[in-house]
Amino acid sequence: MPATGTARKTLRRGVVAAAALPLLIGALASCGYGSDAEKDKSADKPAPAGAEGKKLSAPEVRIGYFPNLTHATALVGIQEGLIAKELGATTLKPQTFNAGPSEIEALNGGSLDIGFIGPSPSINGYVKSKSTNLRIISGSASGGVKLVVNPDKIKTLDDLKGKKIATPQKGNTQDVAFLNWIGTKGWNVDPESGKGDVSVVRTDNKVTPDAYKQGSIDGAWVPEPTASKLVSEGAKVLLDETELWPDKKFVITHVIVSQKFLKEHPDVVEAVLSGTVKTNDWINANPDKAKASANAALKTLGGKALDPKVIDPAWPGILVTDDPLASTLKTESDWAVKAKLIQEPDLAGIYDLKILNKVLKAAGKPEVSDAGLGAK
Repeated sequence: MPATGTARKTLRRGVVAAAALPLLIGALASCGYGSDAEKDKSADKPAPAGAEGKKLSAPEVRIGYFPNLTHATALVGIQEGLIAKELGATTLKPQTFNAGPSEIEALNGGSLDIGFIGPSPSINGYVKSKSTNLRIISGSASGGVKLVVNPDKIKTLDDLKGKKIATPQKGNTQDVAFLNWIGTKGWNVDPESGKGDVSVVRTDNKVTPDAYKQGSIDGAWVPEPTASKLVSEGAKVLLDETELWPDKKFVITHVIVSQKFLKEHPDVVEAVLSGTVKTNDWINANPDKAKASANAALKTLGGKALDPKVIDPAWPGILVTDDPLASTLKTESDWAVKAKLIQEPDLAGIYDLKILNKVLKAAGKPEVSDAGLGAK
C-alpha cells in the first residue's frame, strides 16, 4: 500500500467524514448518500476589502463541498474568508452537497466549477466520462476512519469473525478498505451480499449509531464523526485505519475541477488553490480556532453544531494536506478491483497538479506527486 509524500503536519483536530464516497458498482447512482445540492446558507462570498482591484478571468466561481469535517479546508476557508480573499473581485459562490454523485453531476453538468470530494466518486466520474470531465488538482484531507466495536462482544481483531460490522455503503471507500482488510485475515466475504466469515452490514452513517444502540450491529468501520458518536454510546476504537497505511496517510478528500473551467480560467483555479494552501496553513497554526470555525460553519449550514464529546475526539484524527496522496488513490482503486466490485479503471490523466505545484513553489513548499497519473 504505497503512500506518497509530502503531506502536511497532522491536524490536531478531527473530522466528520460524513457520507463516505463510493466506488462505481454498475452505475454511478449506486454511490448515492443523500439529497441534492443546497445553496450554501453562508451566502455568496464577495471580495474582501482591499481586494477589489484584483481582476481575474471569471466574475464568479462555484465551489461545492460537504458539510462534514473531512471537508475542513472548505469549511474553514470559506468561513474565515481565506479563499475569497485570494479571489479578489471574483465572487465565491459556495454550494453544499450530501452525496458524491450529485456533486459529480453538478460538475459535469456545468452548474459547478470546483469541488471538494472523496476518492471514489472522483474515480467514478472520471471513468464514466471517459476521462473528459474532471481533474484532481489538489489534496485536502487524509485519515479520519476507524473501526469501533462493542467491547462486550469484541476484545481483539480476531473476534470480528462471525460478527456484524457496518460500513456506510456497498463499494464505498470504507467498505472497500474493510473488505480488503478481511482478505488479509484469510477470511471470506461475498462483496455483493456482505455475507461470509464476517457479516458486512451496509448502513447509512446517519442511522449507524441507532443500529449500534439497538444491537443490530456489533461495530462499524466508519469515518468521523460517526466513529466518535459510537464511542459516545459506549463503543471502543479497535483500529484506526491510518495504522494500515505507510506514513499513516491516505486520501479521504481532495479538490477536483471541471476540465472546461480549468482550461478557460486557470487564473481563478490558481487563486482558489492559493486560498486552500493558506487555509491549511492557518488550520495547522490555529488548531483550536480552526475547530471552532469548522463547527460554526456546520451550525450555519445545518442549524446545529457538533457536541464537544463528538467533535473533540474526532478532530485529531484528520490530516489537512495539500498533497493528494495519489498513490493511495490507486491503491484504493486496486482494492475495489480485487474485491470484484469494479473493473480495472484507466486513471491515466486523472491528476493535474501543475497549478498546485506552482502555488507551493511560490510559497517555498515542496512540490507534490501525481504518482504517474498526471495529465500530459
